[in-house]
Parts: sequence; C-alpha cells; structure tokens
Amino acid sequence: MTPVRSSLRWRIATWYTLLLLSVIGVVSIVLFVQLRAILFDQARARVDRTGSDITSIVSRSGPLLAIGEAFPVDEQLAVPGNLEHWSSPTTYVEIDNAQGYPIGKSQNMGSVNFARRPSDQHFGVTYGVEKTALGDVYVRNERVKVRGATPIIVKVGERLDVFNETLSRTRNLLIIVFFLAVIAVVAASLALSSSAIRPIGKLTEAIGEIGSDQLDRRVGWTDRTDEVGRLADTFDAMLARLEEAFARERQFISDASHELKTPLTVIHANAQMLERWGDRDPDVRSESLRAIIEESAALARMVNGMLTLAKAESGEGIPREPVALGNVVAEAVRSASQHAADKSLRLELTGQLDPSPIVLGDANLLRQLVTNLVENGIKFTERGEVAVRLSSAPDAAVLEVADTGVGIDDESLARVFDRFYRTDKSRDRAVEGTGLGLAIVRSIARVHDGTVEATKRAGGGTIFRVTLPRLASLPKGAVEPPAEQAFISRQ
Repeated sequence: MTPVRSSLRWRIATWYTLLLLSVIGVVSIVLFVQLRAILFDQARARVDRTGSDITSIVSRSGPLLAIGEAFPVDEQLAVPGNLEHWSSPTTYVEIDNAQGYPIGKSQNMGSVNFARRPSDQHFGVTYGVEKTALGDVYVRNERVKVRGATPIIVKVGERLDVFNETLSRTRNLLIIVFFLAVIAVVAASLALSSSAIRPIGKLTEAIGEIGSDQLDRRVGWTDRTDEVGRLADTFDAMLARLEEAFARERQFISDASHELKTPLTVIHANAQMLERWGDRDPDVRSESLRAIIEESAALARMVNGMLTLAKAESGEGIPREPVALGNVVAEAVRSASQHAADKSLRLELTGQLDPSPIVLGDANLLRQLVTNLVENGIKFTERGEVAVRLSSAPDAAVLEVADTGVGIDDESLARVFDRFYRTDKSRDRAVEGTGLGLAIVRSIARVHDGTVEATKRAGGGTIFRVTLPRLASLPKGAVEPPAEQAFISRQ
C-alpha cells in the first residue's frame, strides 16, 4: 500500500488545497482592509463636511459671528445650542480657544472633552482616533484664523461604534466563510485529485496484469487524447517493441536449439570415437578429428550468422552514414572472385559504378548483403555465370544478382528468405551453408528501409533484386569515395 505522504493523490490534494486557501485568505484580508478603508473614508467625509462648514462661516464672519445676534466669535460659539446645528447622534462638535481649552461643544458630548491641543500648532487639519467615555471617536482638528481675533480650534468627531461593529461582523463573517471554504476546498481537492489519478490507477492495474507471456495485450485507450492517453499509447508502443524483441529472442533460441543440435551431435559422437578407438586406429582418429574440425567450423559460421541476423533484425546501434554502394558491391565481388574461379564460373560486375549511387546505412552490413547474394549464386550454380548489376532508379539504388543455376520452384520463391529454409535440391549436407544467408539479406535490406525479392530467370536460374533508398545528393561536407572499376572474373 502506498504511504499517504508519497501518494500522488494526497500530494495533489494538499497542494491544491494550500493554493486555494492561500488565495481565499489573501482575498479575505484584502476585502477586510478595503472595507475598513471605506468606512474610515466615510467617517472622514462626515467630519470634513461638518468641519469645513464651521470653518467657512467663522472665516467669513470676522470677529463678530452672525448667528442670531452679533457677538464675538468665542462668546457666540460658547452659547449652548448654537453648535447643535452641526451635531447628530454620532457626530460631536467642540470649539477650543487658542490655549486648547473648550469654549463650546455640542450637548450630546455631555461632560466629555476631546484631547487638549494648544493653538501653537501649525495651521491645517489633522486626524486621529481618541478613546473617550463615548467610545472610540474619529476626530478632525483644524486651527482656524479669525480676523481681528485670536485663532480657535474646531474639533469635529464621528463615533466609531457602528464602524467597529460593522468591521467585527465582517471579520466574523469572513472567518466563518474561510472555515467553510476550508471544508469545501479539501473535499473538492480530494475529489479532483481522485478524478485526476483514477485513469493512472486504471493504467497501473492494466500494466500490472500484463506479464512476459502476455505481451500481445494492449491498453488500447484510443478514446483519450490527454496526457494519460498519450502515456497509454506510449506504453502500448513499448509493449509492441518488447513483444518484437521477445519474439526475436525466442526465434533465436529456437533456431539455435534446432540447428545446433546436428553439429553438436556429430562433434559429440566423434569425440566418443576418439576416446574409444583413437589410440588403436589412426584412421578413426584422423576421420574423427576431421569431422570435429568441419562441424565446429560450420558451428562457428552458424553462430556468426545468427548473431549477424539478430543485429540486422534489431537495427539497434547501426550507424547511418552515406555509403558509395558501387565500392561496397565491387569489394564483395572481388572477394568472391576466387570462389567463382574455383568452380570455373564467370563472375561479372556491370552497371552504374561511376558515379556510384549513394545510400544511407552501414557499409559492413551492406557488404554482408552483397556477399551473401553473390556466394549464394556461386554455391547453386554448376556452370555458366553469376552476373551482378548495379543501377539507379529515380529515388532508389537497385542491385541485381542473376545466376544460371538450378533455379527455385514457385513454392520455394515465397519462402526462400525464411531462416534455415532449404529447397529440395539443396538439402544435401554436401552443399555448405547455414540456411541463414538469404534471411540475413532480407533483414539487412529491411533495416535500411529497402526490399529484396527473388524471381525466375529466363533460360534458367534465379534473379535476386535488392532495392534501397538512394540519397539525391551527399550531405554537406561529405566526400564520395572513388568508384571501383568493373571487372570480369573467368576460369
């Protein structure tokens, strides 16, 4: 069972929850701060409106304030009831003299006075919150010049109990909303993470059900185009590659167990002959040693052929570089010329060698392909010739190897490239061969994106034709090696 801390579901849910809660928390704080600023602005607007009204009247009136009858400013503002015009249940007005002592105030203040502020302060407006018996009050202080008289201090206060109550209710509401959001976000995060992880869980179960003996199975989520669908497609592609690799491995083991049985049996039997009769009979010793040498050599060729075939079929680690095919063909034909001369056969190379068609691939494997075809033609031709021709098609290089041998019947033409397949006329063990040569040719052609086919030759014999993709031009910086000259080998 996966630990909770390492579970992808819980990690997604945790990070999603933290992210959303952080956003909700930041939004709540911003809303609270903005609401507090709005309420303060409203309180400031009220005291500014009232204070500016009083200041305007005092500044215009001079030393005698015309409110009712004409009296000096300080005396008329001190008359009870004259400041009620500007007061309200939540608004307080107080007028102080230059020394900061009250000379008048609204009746709703009772015995409460605002903090003393002497008039030696600079002219202008200041704001502050004062704690009084009436509660918290937002106070506006303004020192006002009076023509022909000493300055006075106009104080207007706005009670903040409604303000504080509104903030408190808002704060409590935001806390409740936050905790409800925590519950909702956690539940939504778990549901979302479960929904996101569920396809991965199904994919894990599907993968877990596939064993090494069930590589033909596929997840097959063709209806999903998201990341999980692409993961399933990638897994199916990996299964296909594994199935192909396992098939090659099983084929290799099957081929090895089948084809190596005979030479190993012969070697074992002759080794027993040597053990029993080698010291007594020189002829037995000589024949047994010769048989062991021949069979071990055949065994080595077969193993090398199987390894080459496995490499060609896998296509892994094969270099891709421009190759002048004419040079490769000429070299393979030259190597086989002595074999052809030993059988009194004509070995001829013709076609387009200068300039040579350029293909992209591995020169060693391509040389093995040509060598196998030429040696195959020589092996099954008793008289006549083996003609090798290289030519170019619009987008391909074409190699033909034609012999005048016994030919291949129609039934065998379709199977001649199968590994270890031998036609009826070539089953005799006197004809050397591992049965892998043409299978190697087909695999090398395939790994170079080419094809190979076998057809009957008019007048007898067989034509093998290999078609490989041809480069239209050499890559920048590459230099084509000089092409070999055509030659004819005769006996």
